[in-house]
Amino acid sequence: MHEQATTTPAGYMQNAQGHLVPFEVIKPIDLERDRLVREIVVAAQELSEALTRFKAGAMGDIEAFVKLSAEQYETRYGGNKGNVSLVSFDGEYKVLRAINEFITFDERLQVARELIGECIHAWAEGSRAEIRTLINDAFSVDRQGRINTARILALRRLDIQDERWQTAMQAIGEAIQISGSKAYIRVYKRQSDGSYRQINLDLAAL
Repeated sequence: MHEQATTTPAGYMQNAQGHLVPFEVIKPIDLERDRLVREIVVAAQELSEALTRFKAGAMGDIEAFVKLSAEQYETRYGGNKGNVSLVSFDGEYKVLRAINEFITFDERLQVARELIGECIHAWAEGSRAEIRTLINDAFSVDRQGRINTARILALRRLDIQDERWQTAMQAIGEAIQISGSKAYIRVYKRQSDGSYRQINLDLAAL
């Protein structure tokens, strides 16, 4: 018997258009497809719930350990912005708690863009083509109208002493806004060459 909503009468299945269809007129292959899809979905939901419980439990355990270590041994495990790396005694396994921040920019980014434009105009033919390309790419947007944060921040690493450029880089720094953050758990196993390989918890990457 196929699981249906309580409003579906016995002996019927509801199709994608919301119509009630008698079992006897439904092709066997359609019934088998429905059974397979529901079976996979149930397994996927159980796996998703298990991963959610694992993440919550691991996050809580790591936080508790960090506090215990700080209290008893005055050892600081937390890295920049809450990142924590824990390694087993034999070095075989490593657990990483990573906090990824979502960066946006306020209106001062437009000030920086205008100043950079003035620099490009002043440099004219004297500026290197690859730098002009890098700048143009940094301020390009994707199909959703979003800019590439990494490319904008990469501009600050360019060693350009022009005063307008330096002012623009200061404006970019002041325009940075943290709009949110997300915590991740990554688990690693040491390989024979001494490097660590991540134990994949991403279904798409398996």
